[in-house]
Amino acid sequence: MGGRKLYVLLQAFLLEHQIKMGRDALFDLLAAHQLLVRKKRRRVYTTQSFHWLKKYPNCIKEIIPNKVNEIWVSDITYYRTTQGFVYISFITDAYSRKIVGYHAADTLEGVHTLSALQMALKENRQPITGLIHHSDRGVQYCSYDYVKLLQDNNIIISMTENGDPLENAIAERINGIMKQEYLEHQSPSTKEEVMELLTKSVKSYNNQRPHMSCNMLTPEFVHQNNIEVERTWKSYYKPQNVIL
Repeated sequence: MGGRKLYVLLQAFLLEHQIKMGRDALFDLLAAHQLLVRKKRRRVYTTQSFHWLKKYPNCIKEIIPNKVNEIWVSDITYYRTTQGFVYISFITDAYSRKIVGYHAADTLEGVHTLSALQMALKENRQPITGLIHHSDRGVQYCSYDYVKLLQDNNIIISMTENGDPLENAIAERINGIMKQEYLEHQSPSTKEEVMELLTKSVKSYNNQRPHMSCNMLTPEFVHQNNIEVERTWKSYYKPQNVIL
């Protein structure tokens, strides 16, 4: 968990014990004890976009979500274990920032990405009318089985167009949060151990981590209550009203 979120969670404790500490002082304290999260560069590519399968246009680049189940964003990231790489698929609600589906596997085969989508659909308890699924143009997302499951549930398919990370910025951000704040300092060996760790980490992220894009509420609280939040994140696109 990042320092800003930790500072918010500590407010009640600091007030109770009459401790005066600003955010900068907390950051200095964390740095002194080497507790700040360090960002690492991404080195492994998980997107295989040079293929013959049908690719879909970007439908969300001028849409700012204003409710849950309006846009789901998905991406695949890698995670190094003591026995090699494991590939993790995340599906996140773009409004609440809740991770609604995830799966870990030791290959990039499409069936594993499909498992994350199946989880998201199975555990969803709210209407998905007009839902847009947004991802990159990787072969996993263009595969017959993945596209069919989306179409069978009347989900609109949207994909990035030029490889710009900003086209799937929320999904990229979730990858970074989960790896840097929850997984980076662990040492699982197998994909089964990764999946167990991932389940605990996603639960903690959804239920305990205050999110700046949710007015410092947790993603689960915003998602389940469909709470209106003031948008505080930067938009790289101009909003427009889209009729679906």
